[in-house]
Amino acid sequence: MTFYSFAKGIFRLQFRLMGWKVQGVENIPCEGPVILAINHVSMWDPVVAACSVPRHVSFMAKEELFSLPILGKIFSRLGAFPVKRGHGDMNAIRQSLAILKGGGVLGLFPEGTRSKTGEIQKGMPGMVLLMEKSQASVVPVKVRGTKHMFTKGWGKITIVLGQPLTAEMLKAPEGVENRREWIADRIMQAMIELPEAK
Repeated sequence: MTFYSFAKGIFRLQFRLMGWKVQGVENIPCEGPVILAINHVSMWDPVVAACSVPRHVSFMAKEELFSLPILGKIFSRLGAFPVKRGHGDMNAIRQSLAILKGGGVLGLFPEGTRSKTGEIQKGMPGMVLLMEKSQASVVPVKVRGTKHMFTKGWGKITIVLGQPLTAEMLKAPEGVENRREWIADRIMQAMIELPEAK
């Protein structure tokens, strides 16, 4: 058993005790490159998202987290890798493409940072670049209930995974000034339109 599988099993047990609900697992392709485009309200979002899908998920995470003495090593062992926010971090892009071109699953938070209001914000077009260069499908993911899940008692945690979107399905119409931004907006809209978990 890998460290990833062990940690995932522990967290899944914890979340089940908290009564979490997951919908749309069948929307995750069984093989091939996939980008999970996830809304972001809490540091627990990547853990909840990874535990919700049957495949191994690698996450891009802000580089500051890797400077933490113990957590940094744990993040690395779980397959996360650092990204310098606010820059065109070529190392992070290359690592992302290597994961996707190897047929893996990449977890992204296209808003770029946590939403203070909980509302889904505008997505960055970088995920569209990764989708196009790797031919990955994008699965929009909506997470709810993680913001205060350990600070204000055990609340209801829900996660909904939408239908996979492909570059073919997201072709921008002629005349669009910023094609990648237009596509990113469509992906974020698909995330917004996901139903709340029942």
